[in-house]
Amino acid sequence: MPAVGRLSQAISEGDGISILVEVSDPSAALEAERQGADGLVLAGRSAEAVRGASQLPLLHLGSPGDADAAGADAVVVVGPDVTAWEAARRAELEGVVRVGDAEDLERALEEIDPEILLLSSRSNSSGDPLGLLLALLHDVPAGKLAIAELRDATAEDVSELERAGMDGVLVSSADVAGLVGDDPPDV
Repeated sequence: MPAVGRLSQAISEGDGISILVEVSDPSAALEAERQGADGLVLAGRSAEAVRGASQLPLLHLGSPGDADAAGADAVVVVGPDVTAWEAARRAELEGVVRVGDAEDLERALEEIDPEILLLSSRSNSSGDPLGLLLALLHDVPAGKLAIAELRDATAEDVSELERAGMDGVLVSSADVAGLVGDDPPDV
């Protein structure tokens, strides 16, 4: 298995868009890795349990001080929460800032200046989630890594996100191979 890398390295080094898969246990982590996932996402589970099953980068959705985050490579910080950002740094975790609108994005860039942004349409129940993510991507400065949180993404959605310049997509799909595809799309 490859050495454990930082999440930002895994996202920026690969060809095309990176697929990050939410998993619930070690067997799901193994299956996601086998199908071509570039990273794993954990919510409410211990990173240590999954770390034994896969060497892919682990992004934890809990708070930086959460005991379950121990063993993860990165942690999600919701919005421009400076306190949570500093806690992630103290825990030596890479911070990924989740933003849901242009105002949160602007504040996060001003107050924290993260390297990785998780663009989310979860808090906005109206509108097209893919369209909202693409609109947010438009405001992400060059040099920042952007991950779309589109848990029910289709292969067409992933292709559209890639064409638009998204660096990664967080999905909960059991069919990672169907999202990864064989050939990169024409851009």
